[in-house]
Amino acid sequence: MNTDKTQILNDKHNQDFNTALDIYENEYSHNDLISFLKNGTVAEKQAAILKLDNITSKEEAKIIMSNLTGCDGKIREAVSFRLKEFIPQNPDFYKEFQDTILDALIDINGNICRNMLCAIQCLKNYPEFYVDFCRKLVENTKPVIDKVKSFDIQDGKYKINKEVFKLYWYLETISEFSNLIDIKILKQIIYETKNIPDYTIREKTAKILSKFHDDKDLLTIKQELKKDENYYVRRY
Repeated sequence: MNTDKTQILNDKHNQDFNTALDIYENEYSHNDLISFLKNGTVAEKQAAILKLDNITSKEEAKIIMSNLTGCDGKIREAVSFRLKEFIPQNPDFYKEFQDTILDALIDINGNICRNMLCAIQCLKNYPEFYVDFCRKLVENTKPVIDKVKSFDIQDGKYKINKEVFKLYWYLETISEFSNLIDIKILKQIIYETKNIPDYTIREKTAKILSKFHDDKDLLTIKQELKKDENYYVRRY
């Protein structure tokens, strides 16, 4: 039975490899590649997104973004990798996808989170994106803070790590958009996260604080974290 399963997996791997190789090595039109992204297999979608030269319309952007969440990890990572190039080329195509981007920013695959944070840097210049994005970012962050603060030793390790991972990337994103978020809201988040036991969360809190140099309250907390037991927190 195990031998049969192994053979099936090997056959599928070979089939996927040959499918991807065919797309890489042969000439497919732009429309063909978009068609693969709409209806193709995992291997076809992954190869198609990597071979695309550009995105030419909002409709194509919608197809790309539909492959950023809720599908196989190979596709999600390939899409996030290419969005680092595609979004800066045509920011207007992506302003409406705040929810999809927020989901991708807490993907279980950290490479996808990093890729997306890089990809959306240029969208800081567009109020029609960042106003709703920052509002939703804060709204999504607050309940995760509450969950992380409520954990105790009885909670399952996976459950804890999953929520800490989310909060880590939410705070990293807040750090990048901190100048576009109301200072009162930022202070609330900082007060809530500065003493969370997981040092990676305090590190991101310190990173947010490093963006501010003339607010008395924030400077006080910054000095507090400068004395943190963990080097990665203190370094900010």
